[in-house]
Amino acid sequence: MTKRRQVLGSTVALTASAILPMLSTPTARAQSFPARTIRYICPWTAGGTTDIVMRAFAESATKALGQTVIVENKPGAGGTLGAVELVNAKPDGYTLAQLPISVLRIPHMQKVQFDALKDFTWIACLTGYTFGLVVRADSPIKTVKDLVAYAKLNPEKFSYGTPGTGTSPHLVMEEFAFKAGIKLQHIPFKGVAEGMQSLLGGHIMGHSDSTGWAPHVDEGRLRLLATYGSKRTKRWPNVQTLEELGYETVSDSPFGVCGPKGMDPVVVKTLQNAFKATLDDPNVIASLQKYDQPVIYLDTAAYTKYARETFNAEKATIERLGMANKT
Repeated sequence: MTKRRQVLGSTVALTASAILPMLSTPTARAQSFPARTIRYICPWTAGGTTDIVMRAFAESATKALGQTVIVENKPGAGGTLGAVELVNAKPDGYTLAQLPISVLRIPHMQKVQFDALKDFTWIACLTGYTFGLVVRADSPIKTVKDLVAYAKLNPEKFSYGTPGTGTSPHLVMEEFAFKAGIKLQHIPFKGVAEGMQSLLGGHIMGHSDSTGWAPHVDEGRLRLLATYGSKRTKRWPNVQTLEELGYETVSDSPFGVCGPKGMDPVVVKTLQNAFKATLDDPNVIASLQKYDQPVIYLDTAAYTKYARETFNAEKATIERLGMANKT
């Protein structure tokens, strides 16, 4: 009986010693993911449209994952600081970021600290923006036609703000100006909050951005001249798009959640599913509707394909506008 107990004891010990290394393998760790707080980096200022929507996603993903997802703001550099954070992060799923379209565009304009097609895992696309150009309500410029006429008489006198050089609101305005045959003065800010302060204070003449300007438009302090989507918005159905006005310029800049390169597929799938589930959350839906952001869902494979195709398309646009890095 004693021998039998010794044999059984040895067998259990051997089995345990065999299992313990397995529990520390990447696959085992991935299957226990997440086990702690996840950082979701917002490369824009706190209180802006993207920040508010990302916080709704984070709160909903917290419920889906069973671990807290916190939003950290890293504004500046045209929305690329989140990308820089991912380059230096471990690929364990605990550091995520929003990668705006500027990450796929700015590398064609200047040297950056990342390779947009090699350094990231494109986990899931979730939404996009409604962009538009606003002026103060007391501005003599009441239409895009007025703006073009003013700019032709006063080259580089119409000053407009954006959330940064190389962002979609900037590139749309450059494309519009190119096709209208005018020259404008670009003033980059870190986010919509700074831009709104400058516009409302009379320091700039217009602002091109996502719908952080919406409350001011609805309250009559600002006038919306045009939106940049492929069709008019439900919220401002009387406002024409730049496409309608004949400038062949469309932008909605899809975005979602991304991580560093080399992530375990199990972790990627867990995050993809959790963030996809947020799109059914009433609080997330309400936040998207408030800021006129459509649901644009792409899984990891489709989002990766989008990134590759957009990177190439942005290169062509930057070269056409004469903004390509010459070095």
